[in-house]
Amino acid sequence: MDLQIQTDPADSSASPWLPLALRSRREVRLLLVLALVLVTLAVYEPSLQNGFINYDDPDYITANVHVRSGLSWNNVVWAFTTMEQANWHPLTWISLMASAEFFGAKPMGYHLVNLLLHTLNVVLLFLLLQEATGYMLRSGVVAALFAVFPLNVEAVAWATERKSVLSTAFLFFTLLAYGSYARRPGVLHYLTVMLLFAFGLMTKAWFVTLPFALLLLDYWPLKRIGIPERKTGGMDFFAPRLLKLVAEKIPLLVMSAGSLLITLYAGYRGGALSSPTTRAPLGLRAENALWSYLVYMLRGIWPSHLAIIYPFPDKPLPLWKVATAGMILLAITVAVCHNRQRGYLLAGWLWFLGILFPLIGIVQSGPQSMADRWAYISFLGLFVMAVWLVAEFAAHIRFPRPAVAAITFAVLFGYAWVSHIQISYWRSSYTLFSHALQVTTRNGYAENNLGTALEQEMERPDLAIQHYEAAVRITPQLPTAHYNLGVLLQRQHRFDEALREYKLALAYAWTPFEATLVHNNLGSLFVERNQPMAALSEFGAAIRIDPTNDYSFLNRAMLEYQEKNFDAAQEDFFRATQLMPTAGTYYWLGRALADKGDLRSAASAYQTAVSMNPSFADVEARLEEVRRQIQR
Repeated sequence: MDLQIQTDPADSSASPWLPLALRSRREVRLLLVLALVLVTLAVYEPSLQNGFINYDDPDYITANVHVRSGLSWNNVVWAFTTMEQANWHPLTWISLMASAEFFGAKPMGYHLVNLLLHTLNVVLLFLLLQEATGYMLRSGVVAALFAVFPLNVEAVAWATERKSVLSTAFLFFTLLAYGSYARRPGVLHYLTVMLLFAFGLMTKAWFVTLPFALLLLDYWPLKRIGIPERKTGGMDFFAPRLLKLVAEKIPLLVMSAGSLLITLYAGYRGGALSSPTTRAPLGLRAENALWSYLVYMLRGIWPSHLAIIYPFPDKPLPLWKVATAGMILLAITVAVCHNRQRGYLLAGWLWFLGILFPLIGIVQSGPQSMADRWAYISFLGLFVMAVWLVAEFAAHIRFPRPAVAAITFAVLFGYAWVSHIQISYWRSSYTLFSHALQVTTRNGYAENNLGTALEQEMERPDLAIQHYEAAVRITPQLPTAHYNLGVLLQRQHRFDEALREYKLALAYAWTPFEATLVHNNLGSLFVERNQPMAALSEFGAAIRIDPTNDYSFLNRAMLEYQEKNFDAAQEDFFRATQLMPTAGTYYWLGRALADKGDLRSAASAYQTAVSMNPSFADVEARLEEVRRQIQR
C-alpha cells in the first residue's frame, strides 16, 4: 500500500540520533521487526505454561470430539456444516483440529499457535502501516502498543480465542491485498481481496465491517478520496469519487450481509441471541453501549480491573454515566471532524467506533456488557490517533527526541508489565475466576465457573457449593448454575433440593444440549430414588430432544437392563454403539444379548469390545463363557 507515501524527518534513515550503522531504512525496518518479535514473545512466553479454562474451552476443545480427533475429511465437513456454539466459523474449527492433530490434548500447543499468530499480526501491522504511510518509527510504536496492550491478553492467552488472532491475520492480509489493488486496480487483485475476506468471514464474524473500514482507508492513509472543502462546487468532485469507491465495495458488502445473516441465524438457533440472559430491553442495551465505548477508552488509558467477563447491568444506568459518555464521544467526534485535515484522526476514530459497533451490545450476543477481546483490532484506530498526534505535537513544540523516546518506552514497559500480570491470571480456571470476582461485582457467571474450578481443579466441592448458590442468587436465569448446584445436592443425597434446581435449570435452558443434560440427570436422580418409570420418562425426553446423544440411550438402556427388559435394552445399547462405538458400549450390548439368549450375537459384541480394548478382562471372560455355551 504505497499510495501517497509521506516522509517524516524523524523517521528518516538520516536521523542524527540513529547509529550510523543503521542509516539504511531497510536495516532499520529489519531491526524494528526483530525487536517487535522478541518483545511479543518475551511478554507472552508465560502463557505457554497456562492450561485450559472451564469457560468455552470444553465446548471448543477439550470436550469437543470433532476437535479432539484432529483433522479428517468427516471433521472438515462437520466444520463447514455445523453451527455449534451459535456461530459459523469453519476455519476456526479446522485450525483447532490442526492443533489437536499436532499437539494432542496438551494446552501448550494451542497457546503456542495463538502466540505465533499474535506475533505475526504485530509484524503485519507494522509493515502495513509503514508501507501505507511512510512513517517507520510511528508505525513501529503502533505495532509495539498492539503487541503489549493489556486488553489484548484475553484474545491471545485464551485458547478458544484462536478465532480472534486468526481472523486478524486474515484482516491484515486482506488489507495488504487491498493496498495492491488500490495501486494497480485489476480483477485478479480484487478477487484476491474477496478470497481473503471470505477466509476472514469463515474465521470470525466481526469481519463484516471490513467494507466500511476500507472506505476509511481510502480516505486515510491511501488518500484515494478527500473530504471536500467548504466552497462552492466542492461536492462536484467529491460525490462521484465517493460513489465510485462505494460501488467498488458492493461485492464485499454482499458477502458481509450474507455472513451477518448466517451469524444471526446461528445465534438464534444456538441460543446466544435468544437466551433469557440476553433479553435486556433495547433502552438498557443502548445505554450500556454508550457507556461501554467510554469504559473501553478509559481501560485503554489505565488498564486495571480487567476480567474475563463483565456482567451486563440488570437495571438502567445512572443518568450521569450515559450523559457523560455521550458528551465525551460527541466532543471527540466534533474535534476530529473539525481537524479533518489530519486524516488519521477521523479515520482512526471512525475505525474504533465502527469496528466495535457490531460487538458493543445493541444486538446482544451473550451475557457480558463488554469484553477485552473485542478491543483487539478496534483499538488500532486509537493507537494511530495517539501516536500520530503526539509525534506532530512533539515536533511542533520541538520536544527533545530522547525525551519522546523515553516516554514511549515507559508507556510500552508499563503496558507490558500489566500484560505480564494479566497473563498469570489465565494459568487456570481457579486463578482466572477468582480474579474476576475480585475486580467485578454481582458476577453470576464468574461465581458459577469458580465453583466448577473449585470442584474439578481443587477437589473442594464443599467450597464450590457456596459459589453455585451465589450464582443462582445473582443470575437466577443461568441454567448451568442451577444444574451444577443440582449435581452437588444430588451427590449429598439432598434429592428434593436437587430436583428443584434441575427443574429450574430445565426452565431456563435455551439450547438442546442443556435440556438434554438436565433430563439425563433428572433420570439418574429418579433412579437413585427408586422411581424407574419417572427415570425412563426423563431419559426418553432427553432422546426426543437430541436423538444423537449417546449418553441418553446408554442411560435408558442401563435402566431397562436392570428392569430385565432385555429387548428394549438391546435396542438402546445397539443405538449407543452406533453413536459411541467404545469397548464399554459393546460390552453392555453383549450383556443384554446374552441375557436375552442370543449367544452368537453376544459373542460378536464381546469380540468387538475385546478388539477395541484387549485389556478388558471381564469382557474376555464373558466371551469365553458364551463360546462354551454355544459349543454345548
